[in-house]
Amino acid sequence: MEVIHKIGRRKTAVARVYLSEGKGNITVNERDLINYFPTATLQYKVKQAFALTSTEDNYDVKVNVYGGGITGQAEAIRLALSRALCEIDEENRTTLKPEGLLTRDPRMVERKKFGQKKARKKFQFSKR
Repeated sequence: MEVIHKIGRRKTAVARVYLSEGKGNITVNERDLINYFPTATLQYKVKQAFALTSTEDNYDVKVNVYGGGITGQAEAIRLALSRALCEIDEENRTTLKPEGLLTRDPRMVERKKFGQKKARKKFQFSKR
């Protein structure tokens, strides 16, 4: 099996994932998964696609991720891994799609408008 390359995005985070056969090692930006994502919730998000398809220890993953915060980065990695697993076996799609792992979350930060403090917040109004 050759190396499979997929891209996942979430907010402003972009993750490039390289999937190859191996023992289940996950490396994020040249660091181990546990060191890069310290909380168990974020580690679960990254491994969620493997858990649902029951392929935890079958593949080695090398990830380059930049932009956004750690939650956005974890969800970008999850999307990229889900796409890669679907390319390996099309039957994985029936497992991952109902869980929403193949959907690119389109929500982005709304831009700030001129004449206002923030995107929606206005300056204080004074009647007199």
